[in-house]
Amino acid sequence: MASHESALKAHRQSLKNRERNRQFRSRLRNALKVIRAAIDGNDLAGAKNGLKQTISLIDKMASKGIIHRNAAGRYKSRLTTRIARKAA
Repeated sequence: MASHESALKAHRQSLKNRERNRQFRSRLRNALKVIRAAIDGNDLAGAKNGLKQTISLIDKMASKGIIHRNAAGRYKSRLTTRIARKAA
């Protein structure tokens, strides 16, 4: 275990950040599940409403460094493509 004050503080911060990141990732996974279920259930109105909120969440996570920006783009692209394909 660390013994310097700065190392102890860094450890406390890392624990807080890890928990915050876990909560964000959990929120993202749940949002993706909801949208995918709406798309599969032909609920396009619900999927389009959820898409706007999910894209906002994805962008926040990418800006904070929780997920990579390429991963964020990939999530957004695949969701919008699936919705567009179902709508057509």
